[in-house]
Amino acid sequence: MDSISASPSQGSAFRYLVILLAVTGAAVGLIAALSVVYSASATAYWPGYNDMVSSLPSPIAWLRWVVGDISEVAFYKHEFASIGLLLGGAFGYWTSRYARNWQGFSIAYGTGLWPWLVTSSLLGLLLSNLLWGWTLTADSWQPTFAAFVSLPAAMVLLFGGGWRVTLNGALLGAVLVTPSCLLFVNYLCIPLGLPAVIGNVLGMALGSVVAFLLCRALPILVSRRPESTIISPPPKAVNIPDYSIRWTFRRVLADFSEAPFFGNEWASLGLILGVFLAYALNPLSPAYGSGWLPQLVAGQALTSLLGILLWRREWQKSGWYPTYVPLVAVVPAAILVHGGSPFVIVGSALLGALIAPPLACAIAGRLPKWMHPYIGNVLAMATSTALIVPVIGFLATN
Repeated sequence: MDSISASPSQGSAFRYLVILLAVTGAAVGLIAALSVVYSASATAYWPGYNDMVSSLPSPIAWLRWVVGDISEVAFYKHEFASIGLLLGGAFGYWTSRYARNWQGFSIAYGTGLWPWLVTSSLLGLLLSNLLWGWTLTADSWQPTFAAFVSLPAAMVLLFGGGWRVTLNGALLGAVLVTPSCLLFVNYLCIPLGLPAVIGNVLGMALGSVVAFLLCRALPILVSRRPESTIISPPPKAVNIPDYSIRWTFRRVLADFSEAPFFGNEWASLGLILGVFLAYALNPLSPAYGSGWLPQLVAGQALTSLLGILLWRREWQKSGWYPTYVPLVAVVPAAILVHGGSPFVIVGSALLGALIAPPLACAIAGRLPKWMHPYIGNVLAMATSTALIVPVIGFLATN
């Protein structure tokens, strides 16, 4: 497995941190300058979501769309959240190499593959938008984000790093996953009035199954067999956690960045800080311009917390459990469909925490070893969302 040296030099650590801080400072400065310029001719400090989609396919709107795709899996769809996720992930990777006492949950499950993983995911995202961006219009949302949180990262974790896996993962993600999502969303979800997330995750599952079948038939695509040590999150941590209150809240935070296979508090913190910065500059900019960002984040945190408390024994037994599943499917879908009332938030969070994680485990456990178990997670997202969202809607109106 291609990984990073366990004994990096202090000079490398310092240079990496200086570069990261410089990029962060430049990003913050650029955002501040652009918000001042924008506010001079508008009532808000940043363009809203509707401003972006109504301006498509202009280059600036397209750039915002592509960068926003990085945080789409959390239903934030904003460039600030995306930048925060990447910068937080980069810092999480730095801590995993140079400051392990500060790393929290080791990014990319402690494999050392985060650089390859994020490279493959970003390339898959860019290719997807280049190949399928023509489907976007001012009136039609399309799941161009799907490759960033699916097959490319899963292939890196399953087969290891290196350019062959990284590039083929990105290519297969763009040509198999994204069009599958487009088909499910446009020809299943829209006609039947289903939440689009169901089509997204079904497309991820279908595209990934086809890709892993191809890799099994044509091993030259990956040049190696699946590595059993990285097929799923490691079952035992090096330092056994105490599962205390502090651990619980750290795990809730890490769940926010689990879908892109980061699973790290620093990445999640960057994601959340970025999206709330966007909300502060214009409440109608993140979360598809719904204005429900606070309710959305509260519901996501609640379902993760409930899942961790309900399935604590599974966490202790296995070292990892998919409590993030309802955070990126059931709860945000319920809020966007039925509104951000306390009943919708609490009801979807509770039902999602009860049903989605064990269902994901049950499906993943039945997959062959040459497929990444994330396929079970996304199938559980589709099933639990299809079951729970209508129930919440019925109860909320009766």
